[in-house]
Parts: sequence; C-alpha cells; structure tokens
Amino acid sequence: MDFTFTEEQQDFRDALRRFVDREIVPVASEWERSGRYPTEIVEHLRAMGLFGITTPEQYGGLALDMVSFTLVYEEISRGWMGIAGILGSHNLSCWMIARHGTDEQKQRLLPKLAAGEFRTGVGLTEPGAGTDLQGIRSTARRDGDEYVVNGTKTWITNARHADVLPVLVKTDPTTSPAHKGMSLLLIDTTSPGFEVSRDLGKLGYKGTESCEISLQDVRVPVQDLLGGAEGRGLQQALSGLEIGRLNIAGRSVGITQAAYDAALRYAKERTAFGRPIADFQAIQLKLADIATQLQAARLMTYWAASQADAGRRVDMEAGMAKYFASETAITASLEAMRIHGGYGYSTEFVIERLYRDAPLMAIGEGTNDIMRTVIAKALLSGSGVIG
Repeated sequence: MDFTFTEEQQDFRDALRRFVDREIVPVASEWERSGRYPTEIVEHLRAMGLFGITTPEQYGGLALDMVSFTLVYEEISRGWMGIAGILGSHNLSCWMIARHGTDEQKQRLLPKLAAGEFRTGVGLTEPGAGTDLQGIRSTARRDGDEYVVNGTKTWITNARHADVLPVLVKTDPTTSPAHKGMSLLLIDTTSPGFEVSRDLGKLGYKGTESCEISLQDVRVPVQDLLGGAEGRGLQQALSGLEIGRLNIAGRSVGITQAAYDAALRYAKERTAFGRPIADFQAIQLKLADIATQLQAARLMTYWAASQADAGRRVDMEAGMAKYFASETAITASLEAMRIHGGYGYSTEFVIERLYRDAPLMAIGEGTNDIMRTVIAKALLSGSGVIG
C-alpha cells in the first residue's frame, strides 16, 4: 500500500504551500479581525486557476483528481479556513453543473466560472430546513417559458459575489415523496426580485460572507432548470455533497495542521521555571496526541479521496473522513490553546481563530450525527465494507 502523493501532487502541494505562506498567513488574522474582504487573495486564486478545479478541461478548468482537490482545501485552510469557503461553494456548484447540466448550460456557464469571471455558490438551506432538505418551502411555479420563484435561503456562501446561483426549489410541492418534486434552478442573481437581504453574524468562518437571500417572484427561464428535467434537484444536490465532504475533511486537516504547528513552535519558545515548556511531560503528551490524531485524520481523508478517484461511491468513506477529521480539528484547536495558556485566548495568536473556525467543520455538509447515520447505513446495507 502506497500512502504517498504522486510527484505531480507533491509539486502541486508545494506550490499551494508557498502561496499560502506568502499571501495568506501574513494577513489572515488582521483581515479577519477587521472584517476585510480578501479581494487580493481571491485574485490570486483566480490567477492560479483554482476556481476551475472541478471543471472539465474542455471548458477551461483544471479537472483535478480528488486527492489534489482535497489538497487545495487542506493547504488553504492551514492559512485561513474562510478563504477555502470561497472556493468550496463555487467549485461544488461547478461540479454539479458539469455533471448534471445540459450541454447548453455547460457551454454557457462553465468557461466563465472556471476562469473566475463568474462566481457562484449553492442555495440549499432555508431558515426552517437544513439537514432535512425535503422540508424546504421555496417554490417555482411554471408560467409559460419561465418559472416564478418565491422563498428564502440562508447561510449562503458567496451570496454577494455570485453571478449565477443554483437554488433548490419545489417545482411540484404536492408530490410525495417530496424529493420527486424538487429541482435546481440556475438563477441569475441580477434578476428582479433576487435580493441578498442580510449578512449573518458568525463565531468564525470569516473572510467570506454567509447571507440570507430573499426570492420574490423571480422569473427564471425554463432553460435554466439544471439538467432540463424536473424532479432531480435533491439527487443532484446530494451527489455534490459527497465530494463536498472531502472538501470539509481537507479543511479540517488544514486547521489541525495549523494548530499543531503553532503549539509545537510555542512549546519550544515559551519557558517556565527556566526551561522550555516542551521539556515538560504534560506538554509532550498533548503534542503527541495532536500529532497522532492529525496523521490519522490526514490518512483517512486521502484514503477517501483516492477511493473517489478510483471511481467508487464514497458515501461511507467521505462521511468517515469528514466526521473524524472535523472532530480532530475541534480537539486539536482546544489542546493547542491549552498549550498556549493565556496567550491562546488572545487575538494576537492564531489559536483563538482556529478554535472558532473548527466547530463549523462538524456542521457543514451534514452534521457529524448525520455522518454517523450515513456510515451506519452503508455498513448495514453491505455497500460499505471494513476489513
């Protein structure tokens, strides 16, 4: 069994790492505290082609393998997890369009999205429906060659910067089961009635906005129904969330790596009773725990990504990676804060930001309790095999 990156993947990681250390790490804490949007960093992401990592090459994208895809989110989150969110929702949307869109939709949208000329995200969650997406209330009523959309979406990343937004709606609210009446519409955000109504305050995950969107009689051409057939929206969205969980697992590994690096560096530099605190066994045990859990999370994450590259369904594998890596990020950020003592609670050090960013990883792309049920169902059905 080979647990190493290919030479190409290693070179890609090295390039990402240099970019993060040069462009993100020096400004992350200051820009996060001030609420400054990372415009310059976004331009660098665009220049590197990272808005096209899930877009096929024929449309101008990079079409990265899933291991390299996951590397992007690990390395950027090591510098600032909020920046990874800008890419995450965009590339998830591109993946859904590339996989499920009509030829016309792909040709019209993907070249601009891959180049970063257009931006996008995903409009799924509503104030009364998160995990239970079949409970959404947003509707799209057919009116000739258009749909008339009404509803509210919340926690939408990239909302203020999106040019087109896939939005999950009910095209037939009377159908049972509900998912048979759900569709994804590719909504032009300049359409009358489409409004970003407010930004949501957050504990962490700053650098990118999370917004509530109001849709009032928004008219959407029938040609902007993703895939051209009604009733496929939930399946299309869920298929995207499968790779989205690799994204979250990668981000979690990046947060954990940053916590470990900070804790190790501080333990060597900080002295107590005339000695570096790294000399004390209590600190050594914490470092050993963080490092061991980090390595386990990383191996599980790239195992899941490699299974996706092999063409397999990875509901269980991605669920395991997301679950374990996100819990590891939470634990590691707290233990790193304890190693720092009072300074870990200070905004002058990176640890308090990691501690605020980590909990979202246990919530995004399906809560960890949902991940556990996904894993269990795969095991019980026989589709997931361990051993």
